[in-house]
This record gives sequence, C-alpha cells and structure tokens, in this order.
Amino acid sequence: MEATITVRGLRKRYGAKEVFDDLDLELGPGVTGLLGPNGAGKTTLMRCLATALTPDTGRIDILGLDPSSAAQRTELRRLIGYLPQNPGLYPHFTAASMVDYIAILKEITDRAARKDEVRRVLAEVDLADSAGTKVRKLSGGMRQRLGIAQALIGDPRFLIMDEPTVGLDPEQRMRFRTLTSRLGENRTVLLSTHQTEDIAALCDRVIVFSGGSVKFDGAPRELAAGAKGRVWSSDTRPTKAQIYWRTADGSYRVVGERPSDGSAVEPTVEDGYLQLLGTAARVGS
Repeated sequence: MEATITVRGLRKRYGAKEVFDDLDLELGPGVTGLLGPNGAGKTTLMRCLATALTPDTGRIDILGLDPSSAAQRTELRRLIGYLPQNPGLYPHFTAASMVDYIAILKEITDRAARKDEVRRVLAEVDLADSAGTKVRKLSGGMRQRLGIAQALIGDPRFLIMDEPTVGLDPEQRMRFRTLTSRLGENRTVLLSTHQTEDIAALCDRVIVFSGGSVKFDGAPRELAAGAKGRVWSSDTRPTKAQIYWRTADGSYRVVGERPSDGSAVEPTVEDGYLQLLGTAARVGS
C-alpha cells in the first residue's frame, strides 16, 4: 500500500484530558473505517486530518502537503472533502445554494462549471429533485445526504466522513455504500462509524481506537476472526456477566466464555470488536 497520508508522533490534549499521545498512522488508497467507543479520539483525529484542528505536537503529511504550513494548508483544503458530525448547514439556504456556497469556498470560480458540479453531487446523493428546497424543510436523512454532497464538491482526493450514515434509511445506506466503494477505487476515503455492518460491507481496512491508541489495524475479516471460538448460541440466558443478547428466534448470542449448552457460531465484525475491547457489560433483552 502506498501511503497518501502519514501521521507521526501526533499528540492532542483538551485541558487535562489527553486524547492521543505519540500516534503513528498511515493511510493509503481505498476505504478505511474507524471504530471505537465514544471519546476514543476518532473525531479529534479526523478534525486534525481535515485541517479543522491543530494538533499539539507531531507531523502530518497529506498528499505530499504539510497542513502546518499556511500556504500548503490552503492548497490542501482544495483536495479534501470533509463531512463532520454536525455539518452546520444554513437552514434558510436551499439545498443547491448550500452546496454552491461550499463550491465557492473551494474556489470553483467559473459559474457554469460550479453549477454543473452542484448538480453532479446532488444527483450522487439522490437530492436532485430537492435542489430548490430550503434546508430547514429537509428531513434529517436528507440533511445528512446534503452534508455528504458538500463533501464531494471538487472531486476530492482525500475524503473524510464522520458518521456518514446517521439518519439514512436502508435504501440510502445501500446507495451510500455503492458510492463510497466506487470513490475508494482511486482515492483515500476515511470514515468513522458505529455501524459495524457498514465496516464489513465496504471497508478494505478497519482501525479500532480505544483510549487514544490503535488497538487493531487490519482487514474486517481479521477483526471478526479474533472472536473465533468465542461466540456461541445458547437456549438459556447466561448467568455470568458477559456480552449477550436475545435473538429473534428466542436463543441467546453470547460473546465470551462458552455457556453450558453453547454451540459455536461464526463471528462477525461486531463480535470481533466487542471481544477485542473486552466489553463486559451485559447486553440483554
């Protein structure tokens, strides 16, 4: 893998809280997913990579450019598409004017070219028919898709998306997967999500963050394989404090120690994630 983004010795603190310390990371072409509990540092890392936040120490190289340099940072922002957790869309703008505004900020100065680009990205997220609708009148899922559209402006070489599938219905999530997998064929895509099924479906690589450090870095199937021999189906509710839940057929899926009547089942990415972090909280019906 040829690295297009390199992070070395990155540190970031908020007051007394250390988000990450001496973080090293490389990203290359394809789709990489970030998993981790709330507060693990995923959003902080993405904001640093998007040049929206300055790390305390360390070095970041993105597409051969140094975001700590003002001149290079400006050039880099033309090459990055960023969907934050809260996109901050202006409620009185229409969908088209909102995306057009972002296109202007990205210095697409030719009016005709900008109009074509706005149409293109709205069509990519199935919002072409809502181009003239005010943002405040869009549903939550439509606003999320509009956030994705603004991130796609200018055909960015590095695409960063923080919780991109929040609020999307099943059909739109499938469309998002199709779009993202296509984008990952010739650029670097980094997305953060709590949806392990999205990770399994479209990511070439998954990085698990916890406590500000990398706990796993590899293929989704390798993360799932980490729970091999630790996932069971049982007809009785477990009595020990471990991860389990009641399934639709009335049996219990257990991650951890084998129940007395447990039979082994094939682990998923979610199972591997739970096993890796050693989550001991009981999840039951």
